[in-house]
Amino acid sequence: MSARQTFLAVDLGASSGRVVAGHFDGASIQLEDVHRFPNGGVYVKDRLYWNLLGLWEHVQQGLRNAAQQRGSDIVSVGVDTWGVDFGLLGADGNLLGNPLAYRDKHTEGILEQAFQTVSREEIFGETGLQFMPFNSLYQLVAMKRDQSPALQAAQTFMMIPDLFHWMMTGVVSNEHTNATTTQMLNPRTGTWSQRLLDGFGLPAGMLGPTTAPGTALGPLLPRLQAETGLAGSVQVVLPGTHDTASAVMAVPATGEVCDQPNWCYISSGTWSLMGVEVAHAVINERCLELNFTNEGGVGGSYRLLKNIAGLWLIQECRRIWQRESQQEVGFAELVDEARAAPALVSLVNPDDPRLVAPDHMPAALAECCKSAGEPVPAGRGAVTRCALESLAMRYRMVLEHLEELTGGRIDVVHIVGGGTQNQLLCQMTADATNRQVAAGPVEATALGNAMMQAVAAGAVSSIQQAREVIRASSDIVIYEPQQAERWDEPYARFRRIVEAG
Repeated sequence: MSARQTFLAVDLGASSGRVVAGHFDGASIQLEDVHRFPNGGVYVKDRLYWNLLGLWEHVQQGLRNAAQQRGSDIVSVGVDTWGVDFGLLGADGNLLGNPLAYRDKHTEGILEQAFQTVSREEIFGETGLQFMPFNSLYQLVAMKRDQSPALQAAQTFMMIPDLFHWMMTGVVSNEHTNATTTQMLNPRTGTWSQRLLDGFGLPAGMLGPTTAPGTALGPLLPRLQAETGLAGSVQVVLPGTHDTASAVMAVPATGEVCDQPNWCYISSGTWSLMGVEVAHAVINERCLELNFTNEGGVGGSYRLLKNIAGLWLIQECRRIWQRESQQEVGFAELVDEARAAPALVSLVNPDDPRLVAPDHMPAALAECCKSAGEPVPAGRGAVTRCALESLAMRYRMVLEHLEELTGGRIDVVHIVGGGTQNQLLCQMTADATNRQVAAGPVEATALGNAMMQAVAAGAVSSIQQAREVIRASSDIVIYEPQQAERWDEPYARFRRIVEAG
């Protein structure tokens, strides 16, 4: 093997996927895209599925491209995806149909039905997870309600990235970070909650023991080696298979995992996932009241976090403005217009249900302002500034809640992911929170995936050293608070808006 080692990160999102080569020279890591492809749900009649086999074809093409370009350097491959969705295998070890997508409507109203069987408090006490109707638990409860033949025949349950690892190796696994998104795993014991499975009458036998990130499942199946050109020495290694777990793995922070960390993260993109990395899950009445979640992280850590509506607000405004003007509208153009608009005039709760999937986002933002007694923003710049400042205010509120739940002060906010490229939002976050913001890396998920493989291969000694490599390999931009006191009075308004909602 050459001095350079290459770790392949298969990074699948709900709208796109890619195979990325992480080239590690012992001191720094550089990413190279080897294959990109679209993703999305596929309707068959009135059901929404993932095109699992189509994705598998693209993954194999990515592996072939990597073998042709970097074959002799490749050490391992690992897959990360979104959470909650899963596939089922039958008694013959074969897949029982395409997995349903989390946006499928079969879980509408399921939370209310589920709470009639097992209380909200008991479910949270067992899992520490926030309540979303598409969590795996409620998908299974809906399948049981509907007398699903697939559930009745199921012998094996695997999350989406586990399915890809199984297709690569034939090995069944339940990687820990993604298993924690099911709302069926007890974070105190690290095992499936028999209490919940029994309470809902779900078949516990289909759930295998969870496996830690960094575990090597073995080589590619011989047929796959022949079809891709990858050598038998290439191992399949579990990263943090939940994409946010891999993104947090790439946060260039220092220090050991503890229960009072002095830094938090925002994985910023369509969604903003804001939280802290802690040694133990935080499960108490206040955490339940605030609807925070405890998801598994790398190295045995937990991610105490909150899901926040992120740049979705701007993405949807842009889509509407492009449709109405019949012209291309760039994100940079909108940020420039927002920068020129008056500051702290109009605020909304970015997590207002009216903003989840409106037909016309600018109109929905205007309606939220009007109902809250805020000035209605006029023009693209004012609307964009309203959305960005409201996100920064929400970050301040969640920061305060994180400090309350952990009992310690947070000094630095790390922003990773695509949102790091929005310099205005990064500065607003520093100003609103009155904290230093460290923005970067942009490609956090792929970096975290590849560097977890590097840890497993012994190329780096620990997750802490992996973060040092990521820090040395990335452009990290520091934003210091500027006139933070200007945000105090508007923040009091923002709190009233959220509390009134």
